[in-house]
Amino acid sequence: MNFLWPQMLWALVAAPLLVAGYVLWLRRRKKYAVRFSSLDLVRAALGPGERIRRHLPPALLLLSLIAMIVALARPTALVTLPSQQQTIVLAIDVSLSMGATDVDPNRLSAAQIAAKSFIDERPPNARIGIVAFGGNAALVQPPTEDKDKLLAAIDRFDLQRGTATGSALYVALATLFPDAGIDLEALTVPGGFYGSSRTRRLDPVEKAPAKPFKPVPAGSNTNQVIILMSDGRRTTGPDPLDAAKMAADRGVRVFTVGFGTAEGGLIGFEGWSVYVRLDEETLKAVADVTRAEYFNASTSAELRKVYRDLNSKLVLERKNVEVTSLMTMAAALLVLLALGLSLWWSSRNLR
Repeated sequence: MNFLWPQMLWALVAAPLLVAGYVLWLRRRKKYAVRFSSLDLVRAALGPGERIRRHLPPALLLLSLIAMIVALARPTALVTLPSQQQTIVLAIDVSLSMGATDVDPNRLSAAQIAAKSFIDERPPNARIGIVAFGGNAALVQPPTEDKDKLLAAIDRFDLQRGTATGSALYVALATLFPDAGIDLEALTVPGGFYGSSRTRRLDPVEKAPAKPFKPVPAGSNTNQVIILMSDGRRTTGPDPLDAAKMAADRGVRVFTVGFGTAEGGLIGFEGWSVYVRLDEETLKAVADVTRAEYFNASTSAELRKVYRDLNSKLVLERKNVEVTSLMTMAAALLVLLALGLSLWWSSRNLR
């Protein structure tokens, strides 16, 4: 538990002082009490339960005072709440290595099936955008709630030479922040990036002027998320860690999914043999910088499970919430309980 006004907790020093005052008052009261011929008979008549309950109302009042002081310090607690997620960008690797047949029927088909499953079970009220990246990165579907458009965009994936992981993250950020003036021409490969005739090209000339930018804590943006899936090491384009830092400055979490084995392997394409290897270190670093998580999947079934897990994480999110009202309510209930018990026991003694 954290506190917005921790200085108010100094008032808790009053608690031991009140306990000491109560003990002193009991001793002074005992000096002026009527002396019985046999105190042992009185103690036996009272019993252990009677001796304890006379101190219970004051103890409850003390606890209520402590709860009120804690409430004045404005406590916050980390709780799990339904997510208010607004926009999720899926950045999916379509490099040549995704054509490998070590996963039936091939890696790309398995990724498409898993992505479609994610869309089917997507969080409520969430818009999803899709970025495809190989040697370049392009927005193939702007964020939308239209399931048919999303599925159609996934079906249009084409394999490309190269793996521009950093470019994918920059395009995803430009999608999430269209008015931020993110210069994709300067950030990605020289000469800009080029999508195929089936992709949507982002032209930085058409973007609005950049607004003043102030960095926010990493992972603090709960309305926008990037999910990056790759099965290989970056071979072209900007460093994905630089793009991850830009995402972190905007509070955007980048969940990364490594599809394949760390050992890698050879794939054949048009008479060429290409060695591909999963770069887990970079994917883990990207997730860590943005306060997100890294997942590994080496089979089609594992990949679908990863996407299901991601869906559940996006539906529920953990965040710090002020619980002052709960502490105030607890203090009030303790006062009422102390008064109720005191009146009840007093009325019983008068009968």
